[in-house]
Amino acid sequence: MKTRLLASSMLAIMTAACATTPDSAPMDVASSPPAPGVPEATSAFAELSTLPFHAPDFTALSDADYQPAIEEAIAIQIAEIEQIANNPEPPTFSNTIVAMERTGQVYSRATAAFDQKVSADINDTLAAADEALAPQRAALSDAIYLNPKLFARVKAIYDNRAAMSMIREDAMLLETTYADFVHNGALLSDAAKAELKQINGRLSELGAQIPQRITEGQADAALTVDTVEELSGLSEGQIAAAAAAAEEAGMPGRYVLAMTNTTSHPLLSQLNNRTTRERLYRANSTRNYAGDNETVDMIREVVELRTRVARIFGTPDYATWQMYDRMAKTPERAIGFMEEMVPALRATQEREAAAINAMIEREGGDFTVQPWDWPYYAEKIRQERYALDNEAIKQYFVVDRVLEDGVFFMANKLYGLTFEKRTDIPVYHEGVSVYTVFDADGSELALFYFDPFQRDSKGGGAWMNNFIEQSHLLGLKPVIANTLNVAPPAAGQPALMTWDDVTTTFHEFGHALHGMFADQRYPSLSGTNTARDWVEFPSQFHEPFAAVPEVLQNYAKHWQTGETIPMEMVEAIDRASKFNQGYDFGELITAQLLDMKWHSLAPGEAPADVLAFEQDALASMGLRTDLVPPRYYTPYFRHIFGHGYQAGYYSYTWTNMLAKDGYAWVEANGGMTRANGDHIRETFLGQGHSNSYEQMYRDFTGHDPEVGPLLEALGLTGGVASTGSKCEDQEKGCVG
Repeated sequence: MKTRLLASSMLAIMTAACATTPDSAPMDVASSPPAPGVPEATSAFAELSTLPFHAPDFTALSDADYQPAIEEAIAIQIAEIEQIANNPEPPTFSNTIVAMERTGQVYSRATAAFDQKVSADINDTLAAADEALAPQRAALSDAIYLNPKLFARVKAIYDNRAAMSMIREDAMLLETTYADFVHNGALLSDAAKAELKQINGRLSELGAQIPQRITEGQADAALTVDTVEELSGLSEGQIAAAAAAAEEAGMPGRYVLAMTNTTSHPLLSQLNNRTTRERLYRANSTRNYAGDNETVDMIREVVELRTRVARIFGTPDYATWQMYDRMAKTPERAIGFMEEMVPALRATQEREAAAINAMIEREGGDFTVQPWDWPYYAEKIRQERYALDNEAIKQYFVVDRVLEDGVFFMANKLYGLTFEKRTDIPVYHEGVSVYTVFDADGSELALFYFDPFQRDSKGGGAWMNNFIEQSHLLGLKPVIANTLNVAPPAAGQPALMTWDDVTTTFHEFGHALHGMFADQRYPSLSGTNTARDWVEFPSQFHEPFAAVPEVLQNYAKHWQTGETIPMEMVEAIDRASKFNQGYDFGELITAQLLDMKWHSLAPGEAPADVLAFEQDALASMGLRTDLVPPRYYTPYFRHIFGHGYQAGYYSYTWTNMLAKDGYAWVEANGGMTRANGDHIRETFLGQGHSNSYEQMYRDFTGHDPEVGPLLEALGLTGGVASTGSKCEDQEKGCVG
């Protein structure tokens, strides 16, 4: 999934403000010469590509060409910004704010293509370029936000806002622009600005290095197994894939199990051999702790630098500084929202652990459950209670069918969209497919890329990104990608998804719809350019549509027989949805609280011993972290040490609350209808950040968010005092 980061190129152009009338017509950037004093671009990104939707032409340059292209683009944007800052005319909305929105277009095109290649198909050349460019990109952000002349112009417009007759999007843009400048240090002293620039440069370097080490550590930690007996419980296809991986690694006759980005490995639920389970768990959960891919020292430095940022801005901690633009507003509200659920969650963990230990005892085991046992015995209990066989379920979820007959079918029924696969668009990897998206009226809406399969060159997890962002000002339509990490099939085997993969596909397409339906004038408010604790709402909101019977029966067909998934299997999936939440929800909440623990440190409190701090933080949560580990341990917590989710990982639960409450509205109002689709699009999915988050939610549901549907969905309705209560402080975005 992708949202704009303050230090990124795309937020470097996110400034705009308020006006009484529309600005000039959309500008044809490709045919406009550079302004006097601005260097002329010479790279493949100098102009919009001639491909449909101006999609990036990945054949137009080699991997070695990206760094010089982006360095050139940085110089161009700095010159563009200097021209605005030094304009002798009095500052106006048009000559300052709108002018800033037009800057950085070469940079945006270049970095959008580069960042996806780094995330989805990295190699040594790209990794070196990413590391070299990181401080330069941070310096570009500083050149904008710490430019005193530029800020003086922005502030003059902001201070005059009461005298201006503003349309809503202009007013929102003015507020966010000024807030972003202040957040990035525009009001600091010269000495503080100099220190902040130094910190930002170093943080950007570390932010590039840590994810690379995590990716390399995940690949290097692959577990080698000598005999097929040790893999008892895996399917023939999984064993064949492990054998093929070993063959490719030069170890014929053995088996290689690749690691996953999360602490718990999916194969733990299948492996009968307890020794293999423990080996797999330890290999997966201890990567990046030591050796060539160790990240602990760099993370210690990141934490110390972030506490220095808090000191510079005079905030109690980094989280307070970071959350200035969030719906939740403060770390206290985010932490309180999560801690409110801890008692019921702890009780659930204790019940589930007792049930697992009882099963171990019944089977004659002489041990109690450990983290590597929990998924295995939870799966046995799941099958015993709900007759659920995950491997059997997978046979109904063929990757292409899930996308085309599931996700696209849902998008057609709800929003009227249609899709056409095309083969004339260059892609960055052979496993990527491309579709034209047509709106309900038949017009071209967007271009959509789909990159489903795991590979060693791809970072873990799943995400959405824009190659081109929608903007009426620039006359651009969106070009969007969804990237997943589905296990690739062995030779001759079908490409199948787990149920988690299926819901992830619907989740990421929710992000894609957020970008596709963007209908904003300004690129900095377009589509997914929203707060961390809002951007995951549209994605999680679309997950339940995977299980709508009309949708499920259209795509869930056995790859061999063509049989539609039996209703008893569907019912088992539904009944099991609340099962094992002590583990599934527990590992998520634990990681979210760990994130907040790291970023609630006061200036000067950065610990010398990263792992000791982590252990103390986990022990203080009141949860069974000895049995239910966090989804990510600190050394490979990519979200918060490389991908911009620091003091924001709570967003997944916060937005799940919004999503569950929002989907309850859909169910209460007729379900998956075109009328509801139009309402969803008009109230929030097509709004970008042109309105406040609170108002968009109220426009959608008619009420403020309620936590009750989330607790009910998780089976945690006991032990939480505020279940279902409504928020009274509408300005602060509280949740009941």
